[in-house]
Amino acid sequence: MQLAAAQLNNHLQKGLRSLYTLHGDEPLLQQEAADAIRAAARAQGYTERTVHTVAGAHFNWGEVLAAGASLSLFADRQIVEVRIPSGKPGKEGSPALQQLAESADGNDSTLTLVLLPKLDGMTKKGAWFGALDSHGVTIELPPVERAALPQWIAQRLSMQGQRVAAGDEGQRTLQFFADRVEGNLLAAHQEIQKLGLLYPQGELGFEQVESAVLNVARYDVFKLSEAVLGGQVGRVQRMLDGLKAEGETPILVHYTLSEDIRALKRVKDAMAAGRPLPMALREQRVWGIKERLFERVLPRLTNTAVDNLLHSAHLVDGIVKGLKAPGWPTDGWQALHRLAFSLCMECSAISPSHRGGGIIPA
Repeated sequence: MQLAAAQLNNHLQKGLRSLYTLHGDEPLLQQEAADAIRAAARAQGYTERTVHTVAGAHFNWGEVLAAGASLSLFADRQIVEVRIPSGKPGKEGSPALQQLAESADGNDSTLTLVLLPKLDGMTKKGAWFGALDSHGVTIELPPVERAALPQWIAQRLSMQGQRVAAGDEGQRTLQFFADRVEGNLLAAHQEIQKLGLLYPQGELGFEQVESAVLNVARYDVFKLSEAVLGGQVGRVQRMLDGLKAEGETPILVHYTLSEDIRALKRVKDAMAAGRPLPMALREQRVWGIKERLFERVLPRLTNTAVDNLLHSAHLVDGIVKGLKAPGWPTDGWQALHRLAFSLCMECSAISPSHRGGGIIPA
């Protein structure tokens, strides 16, 4: 049974199941969901807890199965927690998880909690995950994307009795906050809690947030791609500066930008050869948020613009490897800024209002 993360609290109020599986790459969201399940379990008499972390191929799955089948002298109910950081239970783990899932049916003395990272589509089709889903509750915990981050911050502030001003001033405050904590949800949570300690309940002004919230943003080079294709000039500049400060290699950043440019070229060529846009995107393995962005970009992007971007990407490839190109900066990061800005401006022609804001809405 699949359950949305937002439905978990209501579900727990109606009663506990004996098997829960949480999967996602955001530590804060997984920790909060697991804490909610543990708290509900303790309230119903699950007083003992054992934790098993699957580390390597030599993990003893027999200990997990034995723990689920036995109780100590001091507890009538227990929580058995299985953590699989790699998301791969292995040859022995797959049948063990299936057995664990099947044994959970009708077992009101043991609550089993399985914690996993983000899973790909193939893994979700595996027999062991299918068993966990069939015999228990599975909850996917997707990350909070940049476009949704201001609203997430506002909701968290409201939970501690605080809010920003209404209208444009409040939106400015939330956007500033989001810029400071993007890509680091746990730190964002901590900064929100800090505001609760520094200021009383009620409305927060921009100056209060500006003076209190630290710049704890962490940038993902692959999220840079979405920002560039979304025409978000200001965000792209912040991300490039942040990636440089974090010690990211410029070669990887260049690879990400040039792959997008090459994909745009290949899709345009396929369309020119008579392929429908959806088919061309699938053939180039473009999907999700990037698929929607490509759909907005491609109708406006000229062949000349793509050719110029390809030429620029070729020059920057040499620059980040130590070569020089006439008319271009010799510093690799400066050259990357220029390449990203060129692509970003081509994409921002779609909707100038989004040049510094969130991802173009679907």
